[in-house]
Amino acid sequence: MGASESCVRGAKSEPERAARRNTFSSMSSQRAFSSSLWFPFLAILGAVGFLGIGTSWAKASLFPLVGAQGTTAVRVGLSAVVLLLVWRPWRRLPGRAELRVIACYGVALGLMNLAFYMALRTLPFGVAVAIEFSGPLAVALYGSRRPVDFVWVLLAVAGLALLLPLGQQVGTLDPVGVGFALLAAVCWATYIVFGKRVGHVPAGLSVSLGLAVAALVVLPVGVAHAGGALLSLPVLGVGLGVAILSSAVPISLEMLALQRLPKQAFGIMISMEPAVAAVLALVLLGERLSAAQWLAIALIMAASIGSAATVRSTAAPQRFRKVADAAGMAPR
Repeated sequence: MGASESCVRGAKSEPERAARRNTFSSMSSQRAFSSSLWFPFLAILGAVGFLGIGTSWAKASLFPLVGAQGTTAVRVGLSAVVLLLVWRPWRRLPGRAELRVIACYGVALGLMNLAFYMALRTLPFGVAVAIEFSGPLAVALYGSRRPVDFVWVLLAVAGLALLLPLGQQVGTLDPVGVGFALLAAVCWATYIVFGKRVGHVPAGLSVSLGLAVAALVVLPVGVAHAGGALLSLPVLGVGLGVAILSSAVPISLEMLALQRLPKQAFGIMISMEPAVAAVLALVLLGERLSAAQWLAIALIMAASIGSAATVRSTAAPQRFRKVADAAGMAPR
């Protein structure tokens, strides 16, 4: 009887041990999955936060000294220097065809930065980012015929309608600033299209070379506006800090996040940028938005998140990757 009972207990305990092992394995997998999601989320939040802090610092400290044009020149020029030193693209330059596309990509990047900073002269930071976000959103939705995508289009149009100076709300936002923000959106969309064409080139190489071209575009404008003031120690010191916060740190964090996240999830997370920008502007710059402007930002974010969340897996490499790869790494 004793031997028989022990055999029965052993037979019963083996499935129990297997069940416990499966439970522990499942719990370990869940913890690993949770931690694997937390890291990229915090990396993207950090990237968006550093970008917003750097831009707010530039608006508060550099605009009064060298204006938006000079700020763009210092910020893009020093960002280019930092990334060129980090990536040293001259060690393995792309071919001539890729360099021509990178040149177009850099021109679009330079004009995007210039237009965005010109918009910041008269627009709240969060509003300017929300309007600019219509560029990558348009690229993501371009050519789509799915009914659900028209929902995201309607949300984006509704958000822009609340922000743009139309009808009885002409005095709400400066029309010139809105025009510059829309120009920045067009340049961002153009930047994404050219960025997609050099998607096979390592991101560090394409972004560093593109920023070098962008610097060549904006430096003459900054010098013409601010002259020798661009070389003053206070301007260069703050400019270097802004360049590191707005370019080197965000791009590095986004690259880490992209290594651990699907492009679709990356696009959803990066869509929080307008809200983060608005909150940072409230805290750091004292820019208060109306309820309608907060609603507009929420609608544009919802359109961006919805577009990312509902993209077809088969379409992701062709359509959404343009936004995930290029929009997230657009240094502003």
